[in-house]
Amino acid sequence: MPRIFLLLTFASLLIPQANADHIFDLQTNAIKDGKAEFGHWGWEKDEYMLWGTHSNRLIPVYTFGTLNSGEGIHLQSYVGKNSLYRSEKKLADLYGQVPEGTLNPKAEYMDQTDVFRIQKAALKAGKKNIILVVFDGMDWQTTQSASIIKLNKIAYESGRGTGFHFQDYEADGTTQFTTMVTAPYIDKVKIDVDEQTISEDPNSFRGGYAYEFAGAQAWETPAEPEYLLGRKTKTAPRQPYTDSASSAVSMTAGIKTYNAAINIDHNGKMVDTIAHMAQKEGYKVGVVTSVPISHATPASAYSHNVKRHDYQDLTNDLLGVKSVNHPEQPLPGVDVLIGAGYGEVRSKDSGQGKNFVEGNAYLTAQTLSEIDFRNGGKYVVAIRQQGVDGAEQLKGKAEEAIARESRLFGFFGVKGGHLPYQTADGDFQPAIGRKKTAEKYSKADLRENPTLSEMTEAALSVLEKNEKGFWLMVEAGDVDWANHDNNIDNSAGAVMSGDAAVKVVTDWVEKNSSWDETVMIVTADHGHFLVLEKPELLVSPAE
Repeated sequence: MPRIFLLLTFASLLIPQANADHIFDLQTNAIKDGKAEFGHWGWEKDEYMLWGTHSNRLIPVYTFGTLNSGEGIHLQSYVGKNSLYRSEKKLADLYGQVPEGTLNPKAEYMDQTDVFRIQKAALKAGKKNIILVVFDGMDWQTTQSASIIKLNKIAYESGRGTGFHFQDYEADGTTQFTTMVTAPYIDKVKIDVDEQTISEDPNSFRGGYAYEFAGAQAWETPAEPEYLLGRKTKTAPRQPYTDSASSAVSMTAGIKTYNAAINIDHNGKMVDTIAHMAQKEGYKVGVVTSVPISHATPASAYSHNVKRHDYQDLTNDLLGVKSVNHPEQPLPGVDVLIGAGYGEVRSKDSGQGKNFVEGNAYLTAQTLSEIDFRNGGKYVVAIRQQGVDGAEQLKGKAEEAIARESRLFGFFGVKGGHLPYQTADGDFQPAIGRKKTAEKYSKADLRENPTLSEMTEAALSVLEKNEKGFWLMVEAGDVDWANHDNNIDNSAGAVMSGDAAVKVVTDWVEKNSSWDETVMIVTADHGHFLVLEKPELLVSPAE
């Protein structure tokens, strides 16, 4: 080794080095110290991990192909003077009553059920491609923090924002932005998963959005922070936050329902989704997710169940196999289903009822065998395999499905049931979070699993072959998992991963279609409760 190199190496040890992974260090220290100057999860400044679940915040909605697309598609049909939150009658129709504090004569926001109405209007108008992208758990504050980390600066403090493709992309001048309410009809009911029945729970609370306590804008500081968390306060009404099931059903079926419902209304009746409607019109339908294939959001695209945790039955509905709610005549099934859940083996699971089958929590061996085209089924199957590149395998199976004019099923994941977190700096080495244990990925974990972007690309390649068109849901579900873990490192990385999938969609539209015949909605299902006290501290001093 040359002497000058030795001298430079030794000298470099004496010079303070720039922070290699600023967000990793911030997150690690926040968990270690129990507090952080930059912010916290919950309503107390000195408790970093006070709150680990959802909130009733307003949620950002980004639309593409909707401007000047006509009544029912254009956001103007649902915001401002047309906001249902300005109408007593519409609120009563939606919630079964006019929730306390919810009528707002100056409301600019829309409701989550309006996401369904946009899609339904697009279907009626003959739009060829209808795409719903759900960043599970990504509220405005999550997006802002991820943008600061990505850009390494504070680029906005209100509004649509900038920094991500879904914020900056213009879609030939057809983009729009607003916010929406995500409150459920009711927070809970008594559930019998075996009988598939529900009954009233006297301890439940009815939904609503008391804007004077919560804020009329997503970026406002709430007057009563604990109101957003469904907690009792001195002045605000007690109104619950939604779970991922109820919220997804609002977007796919257009109803308010109870938390844990999968396309079941608050009276216990099954309802059709936009995917069912599109399928009946000759569209192909697809579902892609970074978390288990039958978790709340992907299941709500198509399945029926009184309880979101009845995973094997939910998967059966998605794949057109007989289930607890369709025991004689199964649903037709989706044309593409790609997601995670591989390797999650359980010997028992009380949440799935008496018909739970030991083995994979989300997919029984019998169902996997039944759907495989090699056994007479309708699907070409791509499943994580030791030593096999996941992206290449999925691409090859998609090509095979196209050649055979078959459906496509992809099943991947790491321990825990999701795709690997890419983290804020993209190195797939997460910091510790609320669980106090950081996830670690092997080289095989990274090689044998495709990314959400690659899953989306495979889905589009199959669905685009249908002349009539398609409906597609893409879920960046790991944003929610990261926020539950109070992990800003994983959360930012998950937003970046989801944004890359959005770009796959827009690239596809530009190459293969147009924004005249495509409508895409990018949004979230609910919020969490990250509060940034000093957002400037997210900016790395290394830059």
